[in-house]
Amino acid sequence: MKSSEEILEFARKTIRIESEAILQLSNQLNEDFSKLVSNILNLKGRVIVTGIGKSAIIAQKMVATFNSTGTPAIFMHAADAVHGDLGIIQQDDLIICLSKSGNTAEIKVLIPLLKQGGNLLASIVGDTHSYLAQQSDFVLDASIVEEACPNNLAPTTSTTAQLVLGDALAVALVECRSFSKEDFAKFHPGGALGKRLYLKVSDLSVMNEKPQISLNANIREVILEITQKRLGVVAIVEDDVLKGVITDGDLRRMMEKYSSFEHLKAVDIMNHHPKTIDYNEMAVNALQKMKQFNITQLIVIKDNFYQGVVHLHDLLKEGII
Repeated sequence: MKSSEEILEFARKTIRIESEAILQLSNQLNEDFSKLVSNILNLKGRVIVTGIGKSAIIAQKMVATFNSTGTPAIFMHAADAVHGDLGIIQQDDLIICLSKSGNTAEIKVLIPLLKQGGNLLASIVGDTHSYLAQQSDFVLDASIVEEACPNNLAPTTSTTAQLVLGDALAVALVECRSFSKEDFAKFHPGGALGKRLYLKVSDLSVMNEKPQISLNANIREVILEITQKRLGVVAIVEDDVLKGVITDGDLRRMMEKYSSFEHLKAVDIMNHHPKTIDYNEMAVNALQKMKQFNITQLIVIKDNFYQGVVHLHDLLKEGII
């Protein structure tokens, strides 16, 4: 059994080997990278990304990143390509093939089939003198000194290199397209990242009850409204204009201050300067404001007219944290 320190050293060595390989990648870039980016930018079709084994898994990740950042892409497994999936490739598509050696039997069967339609072929390959590299229009050098695997066999450093070059392509395309946060949100409407970019306060507050009472409401009415609407707060409103709020905390402070409550009205214990947020503000800004003031709800207003309440639980439910 290895000691704890020995196990940690295995991990540190792996990270060290892979990080050094990643740094070396920047020195291996050449004009083929920029030419590939330019061709993808002007592409009428899609980017078809293919590979076999561990490279196929990296290819799937590349496709996911491309699609989420505005570059239409499709994954095609190299093994399936020779059994009917070549039909995926259309005339205007560009193909990116991932392979460590670039010389496997599967690759040598696949490449002539990929090139028969006249599509541009790019490779992310660990051997720039390989069959795949020689047949490619653009070659991205993913060669490494060694795998992190102690036997120098299991794809570790090599797949990390492929992954990083794929990310470099995606980011270069994002930069060239001036792909904005709003563009990103269009492709991630259901995810937490997208919601941070498009979800507004109004989208959340409209789903809640709208607790409100008048200035002269008695304490019993205050407590009932807070209890029934279950938001821990009630707005004091006159002609739809917000005048103040009463929270659970205000009620506790009232009980500490007064021995009798029968004579008190809402106006006597309300906070005249409540924390508010505009109806059209982004929901993520509501979260930031709650954190800033260490509170769990905000009164929603529009031109000082009371619109409702947004609660911390609404934000957590949507994954905005």
